[in-house]
Amino acid sequence: QVQLVESGGGLVQAGGSLRLSCAASGRTFSGYAMGWFRQAPGKEREFVADISWSGSIVSYTDSVKGRFTISRDNAKNTVFLQMNSLKPEDTAVYYCATEGSRRTGYEYWGQGTQVTVSS
Repeated sequence: QVQLVESGGGLVQAGGSLRLSCAASGRTFSGYAMGWFRQAPGKEREFVADISWSGSIVSYTDSVKGRFTISRDNAKNTVFLQMNSLKPEDTAVYYCATEGSRRTGYEYWGQGTQVTVSS
């Protein structure tokens, strides 16, 4: 079974930083992209960032470009999201995800970690 466990969320003031981690287990992750999504109260889950297996291809939603950085450590089966210059609108539950075996989309999800940014 694939398991993803996020950590690193918390309460910070606007302008602060957090680093989220997601530890993956249960299969070989070679060749699979991993990503971060978030869901704010009353909103649909949205894409934040993802990263290819090699780490050479990354993508970000426009609202976080220049502030967030996604990375991964394949030896540890871990993906990170460094979040700088946090804004109140970044407040959400953050989820990590990885592709299913057919690579048709994100299939496995963690339980989420809360990020709250105060003014």
